[in-house]
Amino acid sequence: GIVVAGGQGQGSALTQLYWPNGIFVDTLGILYVADSVNDRVMRWTQGDKKQGTVIVGGNGWGEGANQFKHPAGLSFDRHGNLYVVDWGNARVQRFSIE
Repeated sequence: GIVVAGGQGQGSALTQLYWPNGIFVDTLGILYVADSVNDRVMRWTQGDKKQGTVIVGGNGWGEGANQFKHPAGLSFDRHGNLYVVDWGNARVQRFSIE
């Protein structure tokens, strides 16, 4: 297969993932990944295979409104809201993503 995100070993840099655990590709080809150990959700725009962007989380392991304990899955509703399964906190969070 062709690497479309990560592929630079495990780690927390914007070029790396650590236990990616969920994925969603929207109609524009934008890739979203639940990066479980880094407690964040990453976005890769089409054509940008080298570096992603943190869109939620990435603020350490925790219970805050913009923190996760191992996000394990994600999806979007028809209004563009992002839903993230926060496995370690036993919750699902909703985010408005631009």
